[in-house]
Amino acid sequence: MTDRKEMKIFIEIERLILREILPIDEKGLFELDSNPNVHTYLGKNPVENIDQIREVIKMIRQQYIDNGIGRWAIIDKQTNDFIGWTGLKFETETINNHKKYYDLGYRLIEKYWGKGIATETTKATLKYAFVELNLIEIYAICDIGNIASKNVLEKTGLKIIETFELDGIKHHWFRISKDEWTEIQKQNAHQR
Repeated sequence: MTDRKEMKIFIEIERLILREILPIDEKGLFELDSNPNVHTYLGKNPVENIDQIREVIKMIRQQYIDNGIGRWAIIDKQTNDFIGWTGLKFETETINNHKKYYDLGYRLIEKYWGKGIATETTKATLKYAFVELNLIEIYAICDIGNIASKNVLEKTGLKIIETFELDGIKHHWFRISKDEWTEIQKQNAHQR
């Protein structure tokens, strides 16, 4: 077990810790990414062995070095269990004619679906992006069939700006600007 002082924690919210992904997460990541149900809208290509997960961890950790950001592990505060990942990725590949943008994403182990975790971590990620990193806009994509993910993104303020094809499958292209996010925060504060 890695000592809490040795790991970088980006965000703590009521029931969750969002921290850097570490080699100790390989078992949880394997549980996540070997599940065909998790990959229903991700190309239906689950991982088959732990070595693939070790490569993913190396890649994410390299993104922290190269881009100052990468996906974060979602950890249950009470149990210390790995729930999945969330956060930003600086996308350097061209997707939907965009390159060099910040992509918001999340992926949860199936037993944690439907508990509000994706919404909670997305809200925290957006706050981090716009307040801590001072970014001006965030993008996200999801398969048009993935209604649960579409609902999370819309509930947290992202708007569909177009539909496009990725690997022959239609996807929604979402965006939120810092100004739009700030306006949502003001509205929420008035409603309290």
